[in-house]
Amino acid sequence: MDLLQIFLSDSFWAASLRIATPLIFGVLGALMCERSGVLNLGIEGIFVVGAMMGWLVAYLTGSLWLGVIAAALSGGLFGLFHAILTVPLGLSQHVSGLGITMFATALMSFAYRTIFPQVATPPRIEPFRALDIPVLSDLPFLGPVLFQQTALTWLALVMVALVWWLMDRTALGVAIKAVGDNPDAVNAQGLSVMRLRMGAVVAGSALMALGGAFLTMSAFDAFFFGMVNGRGWICIALVIFASWQPGKALLGALLFGMFDALQVRLQTMAGAVVPGQVFLMVPYVLSIIALIIAARKADYPRALLKPWFKGQR
Repeated sequence: MDLLQIFLSDSFWAASLRIATPLIFGVLGALMCERSGVLNLGIEGIFVVGAMMGWLVAYLTGSLWLGVIAAALSGGLFGLFHAILTVPLGLSQHVSGLGITMFATALMSFAYRTIFPQVATPPRIEPFRALDIPVLSDLPFLGPVLFQQTALTWLALVMVALVWWLMDRTALGVAIKAVGDNPDAVNAQGLSVMRLRMGAVVAGSALMALGGAFLTMSAFDAFFFGMVNGRGWICIALVIFASWQPGKALLGALLFGMFDALQVRLQTMAGAVVPGQVFLMVPYVLSIIALIIAARKADYPRALLKPWFKGQR
């Protein structure tokens, strides 16, 4: 009965969407990179960069939207670094991505300690507040779930539609998908494989950084180490669950958000009997099960992880 009440509660579904928001940005970014044939394991570090730079610029300027722009630009810059190493130079995408994660995380730690050397607790900012849309916010169930979210959650939902339109309804999207499946065919059409792949990685990395920015500018009001907490790796797994499709990417992020919101409530219900660590495992275990089921039918980009050089067979 208590479990049924949880699933019928508007606060549960509102929390699920809120928890899913950074994952939506991350999955869409990873999807764009991998559709072009480039795996970006730098996502965890790019999340940290987006979280740190978005919060820092918002703190220094007082403008949340300048912080969002700074986060996206910073993520795109690290994405460009990864793209240069993996596309024209053809280095290992695994090694480059992991290197980006370690470098970005260490660099943000160094920057934080340098800018705030004597600060025991991170400075606070005024985060994005939940939108209060007249009439719509007062609707039963849908009002709290959809129309009392922050602007960044709405931006994430808009980006799902935008990425779907770009990938499935434009010539550019068709070219990006083609370069991830058959770069030789794209080159034969006179298009630049290098530019398409690098552009997709930069744009995808900018989206990833927005996931980190959500954490410091909407979910919380400050930056602290460890706040990303493996969300980047979850996004990499969710891309496979989504079969590289934006609509399914949204579903996968919402599913994980639902699992996470559920474990918080289960801890409240049975925390005195069952160790809290058991509940913390729940969203990850359920996500692994869902991934195993979905991965068996996943249609991955054929040129993923494969370097391409013009004129080479």
